[in-house]
Amino acid sequence: ISPFFFFFPMLTVKKMFYYICLFFFFRTATRKKKMNSHRTFFFFSQTSPQKKEVVQYRTPPKKKSQDYVELFFFLQVYPTKKNVLETYHFFFFIRILILWSERPTKLNASQARQFKPCIKQINFPTNLIRLEVNSSLLDYYTELDAVVLHGVKDKPVLSLKTSLIDMNDIDDDAYEEKDGCGMDNLNKKFSSAVLREGPNNGYFDKLPYELIQLILNHLTLPDLCRLAQTCKLLSQHCCDPLQYIHLNLQPYWAKLDDTSLEFLQSRCTLVQWLNLSWTGNRGFISVAGFSRFLKVCGSELVRLELSCSHFLNETCLEVISEMCPNLQALNLSSCDKLPPQAFNHIAKLCSLKRLVLYRTKVEQTALLSILNFCSELQHLSLGSCVMIEDYDVIASMIGAKCKKLQTLDLWRCKNITENGIAELASGCPLLEELDLGWCPTLQSSTGCFTRLARQLPHLQKLFLTANRSVCDTDIEELACNCTRLQQLDILATCQVFSSHLRIMLPLCLALFLVLCIY
Repeated sequence: ISPFFFFFPMLTVKKMFYYICLFFFFRTATRKKKMNSHRTFFFFSQTSPQKKEVVQYRTPPKKKSQDYVELFFFLQVYPTKKNVLETYHFFFFIRILILWSERPTKLNASQARQFKPCIKQINFPTNLIRLEVNSSLLDYYTELDAVVLHGVKDKPVLSLKTSLIDMNDIDDDAYEEKDGCGMDNLNKKFSSAVLREGPNNGYFDKLPYELIQLILNHLTLPDLCRLAQTCKLLSQHCCDPLQYIHLNLQPYWAKLDDTSLEFLQSRCTLVQWLNLSWTGNRGFISVAGFSRFLKVCGSELVRLELSCSHFLNETCLEVISEMCPNLQALNLSSCDKLPPQAFNHIAKLCSLKRLVLYRTKVEQTALLSILNFCSELQHLSLGSCVMIEDYDVIASMIGAKCKKLQTLDLWRCKNITENGIAELASGCPLLEELDLGWCPTLQSSTGCFTRLARQLPHLQKLFLTANRSVCDTDIEELACNCTRLQQLDILATCQVFSSHLRIMLPLCLALFLVLCIY
C-alpha cells in the first residue's frame, strides 16, 4: 500500500481503499473490460445534504490519437470537478473542451499525480469529455490511467457573480466566439456586401500589392475574416487565393461545417497544404460537402491531413485520388471507420512520398497495390494496422518497391519475422528511422537485429520497445555500424547489462537512450 500513499498523499482512507481496488481490477481485467468499464458512485455533501453529486470513473484505451482523447461517461451531469490520474509520464494537457484551457508548459516530474484543473461551470449536462494535449512537448510515451468526472444531476444554483458557459461558447486560443470571430461567422464576414469605399486608402495605396500580402500572411483565419469587412482594398487582399496556400482548419474543428467549406472554395483554388484533421465528426461535414470542396480546390494540393476525420468513406478517398493528382503527403491516421476496400483508391496517387495509415483497417491486398504503384514513398506509417495478415509479405514488397524509404513505422505488427526484416534491410538501405516496438515475433537469436545494424548504416532512430530478447550483441553491432544513431529505445529489455552500454559512450553526445533493465 505504501506506493499509493507516496503517489497520492492527500487521499483519505476511504478513497485510498477505492483506488487500491480500482488498481487491482484494471490490472486483472481483460482489455475489453478495461476499455468498456465505468463506475458510478453517489456521495452526499455534509453541507448540502439535498444535493447529490455523481462521481464517475472512466479508463480510456491505452493508445489513442496523439492529439486528443474523447471519453463517454454513463450519466449526463453538470460537471463540478475533473481529475486525471497519471502514473507514468504526464500528458501535457492544454484544454478540456469548454471546461478549461491553458498554454502548454513543460513539467519536470516523474512520479504519479492527480491532475485537477479548475474547470468552468456550464449550463447544460454532458457525458462527453474531450482532453486535448500538445504532443510536441512529450519526451516519451505517456500513461493515462483513469479520468474522474464529478458532477450533479440538477442544474447548480450559482451566485450572481458566477456566470454559466453556454454550449456555443466553445473557445479557442486563436479566436474568441464572443467577439463574433468564430467559424459560425465566417460566411457572414467573407460574404459581407457593404464595405467602406473612400477616396483613398491612406498609406496602403503606397505599398506594393505583394508587401500587403506578406503582412496579411501573419494573420489567422478569423483575423482575415474580421479584416475583410473594413474596406474593399483589404477585402480583396483577404480573399486572394495566395493567402490560402497553407490552410490549417484543425483549430476550428468544433464549428467547421459544409457551409464554411462552401464559402472558402473560391479562396482556396491554389491551396497546397490543407489540414482538416479532427473535423467533420457528428455530421458537421458531409461526404457531398467534402467532395464539392476538393473538386474545386484539390488540383494543386500537395499535402492533405485528415487525421481522426471520421466522416470519410470510400467515396471521399475516390474523390481524393481523382481530384488531387499532385498529392505527395496523405495522413489518414486513426480514420478507423474507413472500410477496407476504400484504401484501394490510394494506389492511384503515384506521386505519394508520405503516407500515414496508423490505426486504420487497411488490408493486405490494398496495401500491396499501394506499394506497387507508389514507389516514390519516403515515409510510411503502418503502426497498429491489425487487418494485415502477413507483415513478411508487406516487408518484402517494401524492400522491392520502396528503395527511397527513409522512415518506417511497424509498431505493434504482430507477425513480422526475421525473414521480413531481411527483405526490408536489403531493399531499403536509406532507412533513417525504424519503429519495431511491440513486435513480439522478432527474436534476437535469429540475428534479425544484427542484420539491421549491418545493413542500415544511416539509421538515426531505432525503436525496439518491449522486445525482451534484445541483448548485448545487438548493442555492440549498433555501436559499431550505426554511427549516426541519435535515439535507441530498448525499454523493457532484460538481456542488456549496464556494463555493455559503455560501448555506446562514443555516441553519447548525440544519442538519446531509453532503457529499463530488469
